[in-house]
Amino acid sequence: MLTQKQHDLLVFIDGRLKKDGVSPSYDEMKDALGLASKSGIHRLITALEERGFIRRLPHRARALEVLKVPGQNERAAPAVSASASSSNTAEPANDAFEVPFVGKIAAGSPILAIEDNSNMMAVPANMIGRGDHFALEVEGESMIEAGILDGDVVVIRKTNTARNGQIVVALVDREEATLKRLNKTSNGVELIAENRDFPTRTFGPDRVDVQGVLVGLVRKYH
Repeated sequence: MLTQKQHDLLVFIDGRLKKDGVSPSYDEMKDALGLASKSGIHRLITALEERGFIRRLPHRARALEVLKVPGQNERAAPAVSASASSSNTAEPANDAFEVPFVGKIAAGSPILAIEDNSNMMAVPANMIGRGDHFALEVEGESMIEAGILDGDVVVIRKTNTARNGQIVVALVDREEATLKRLNKTSNGVELIAENRDFPTRTFGPDRVDVQGVLVGLVRKYH
């Protein structure tokens, strides 16, 4: 059974697909449902996908397929207000949150970051705090002693400031991105590897821009 918001979103997507042949954008979904931000749409899309009502088509931006729509005799579950009787059980919160998956980041020598905001990735909700977040796939072995392995996906909170000792996404000379531990000194900015086989690299303060701070890690087992 769907919640009212899930049902409304499903009907909206289905109607747009039948009318235009193209899925509505997240901004259009947000406006149609009267939500304040797109994060709520990400959660609703994930919930509909988990329940088998829609599926996302790979390698295509904004590509959704409606697999089924509740029949006329199937009603959406009513929302439970804060004043509802204690005997009513609210629907469990989704344990996943979608963030943009924007490509690869080097844990080794810096490489050009791949930026692709068309893909989304579900990550555990407890990794997400305030602010905007994104995910990157790690390439290289310079952070293995911090438990970050080649092929892992790191979850990053967007920020342009960080404290010494934090693991950050650093943009060097505005063109190469790398994942390293940050240390600011009187001589400049140190990007420290967590692998004794990789040297610490020092740059002038005007050569390094912090793009975000590591808040979580997702590992796929094969």
